[in-house]
Amino acid sequence: MGSHFIAYKNSTIHYCVWGKGLKLLFCFHGYGEKAEMFAVLETHLGEDYTIIALDMPFHGQTIWNEGLLFTDEELLEIMGKIPQCQPPPMPPSPKGGQKTDGSISSPPFRGWRHGGHGSGHAFSLLGYSMGGRIALQLLQKAPSSVERVVLVAPDGLHKNRWYRFATQNFIGNRLFKYTMYRPQGSFSILDFFAKVKLVHPGLLKIVHYYTDDEKERHRLYCRWTTMRKFKPNLRLLRKTILQHHIPVRFLFGRFDNIILSSRADAFKNDTENIQVHIIDAGHRLMQEKYAPVISKLFYQ
Repeated sequence: MGSHFIAYKNSTIHYCVWGKGLKLLFCFHGYGEKAEMFAVLETHLGEDYTIIALDMPFHGQTIWNEGLLFTDEELLEIMGKIPQCQPPPMPPSPKGGQKTDGSISSPPFRGWRHGGHGSGHAFSLLGYSMGGRIALQLLQKAPSSVERVVLVAPDGLHKNRWYRFATQNFIGNRLFKYTMYRPQGSFSILDFFAKVKLVHPGLLKIVHYYTDDEKERHRLYCRWTTMRKFKPNLRLLRKTILQHHIPVRFLFGRFDNIILSSRADAFKNDTENIQVHIIDAGHRLMQEKYAPVISKLFYQ
């Protein structure tokens, strides 16, 4: 594995690289996870793909100093700065781009293609959990640059009213911040809801895991607030996938109580481009034992 850092404005972005293939694959991790989780794919995809996984703001080794906001434009800009995404250097050539052997040198990298305009490079996307929402947003933003998308137990397939209230609404965000710093009352309410079976016990366990510790509560507030602009429009995505004929593959765990497979129903009519796969597993699908199943989706 190659662990690397690049500077972006006042921040330092950490990313990992595996494989030696000619195709580019960008991977986006789930909440509280790290780029290293995608190392399990190297032996399965490394011959065909160069796999690049980034630590998102307030995750892993990335140091984010741009405030509590991160956008798809910034992410595409960061992706374009990664050396492995640059075309190989060309030898010096005479004016006009003509090399001594008579061929024409490749143009320099000028960013990802947007809407079919300008130069750029194509890539595939893999998103796990929260990373699925990121991958969907990039697909919506730059569809002409996307070759294939694999979404593993992806977030972003339904509108979470509580998340929208906590991150998109000024009052909600202030209340969210207050709750993260003084959570005792909220914990009592959630525990009561769990007792009367209004909240799934598995969900309550996750909430406690990420909020019982003061530092984790602070990270939760920063992470949720910073990623608030990643909110894909499913209606627009359906049209985009159909128009650009982009293969999209979903993978869900049958026993996943966090991300349900039914959330992919919005895409079920596009059987030409979209496939939905369900396996006997829970939410944590990015593991070595599931790597062959995930990797196979890049060839279907």
